[in-house]
Amino acid sequence: MSTSTASVSAAELRRRVRAIEEIQSRTRELAAASALATREAAVAAAKTKEDAEVAAREAAAAVLRLFNNDAELVAQLLGVTAEELEREAKPVTAARAKEVIEELRARAERPRPVRRARKTGAAAAAPSASAPTTAPAGGLADAG
Repeated sequence: MSTSTASVSAAELRRRVRAIEEIQSRTRELAAASALATREAAVAAAKTKEDAEVAAREAAAAVLRLFNNDAELVAQLLGVTAEELEREAKPVTAARAKEVIEELRARAERPRPVRRARKTGAAAAAPSASAPTTAPAGGLADAG
């Protein structure tokens, strides 16, 4: 009887060893996948940060050009030091600053989308009699 108990124990021991090896293998796979995903996220975050820094430098250069390079005035408006503002704007070429200004001008010239307030319940069913249906001549339809 002791030999059969010994063989069952050996089989059970081999099964447990295989189970432990499988867990270790899955753990390694998960660790590798986690490291890869984390690295990809870090690369994406670094790219986003770099893009934001470039945009900030370009915006600083554009605002300085728009205010005739009056760094003191712009610094006061933005709440930063003039030195910091000039340092940010310095790497941006004049041509790129002009492009940014043109993009801003084009954006400023586009008409704003009309936003209408949502009507709720009874207000949607019974429109107000005092509310004009059209804008007065020469007036703005949506002042807010």
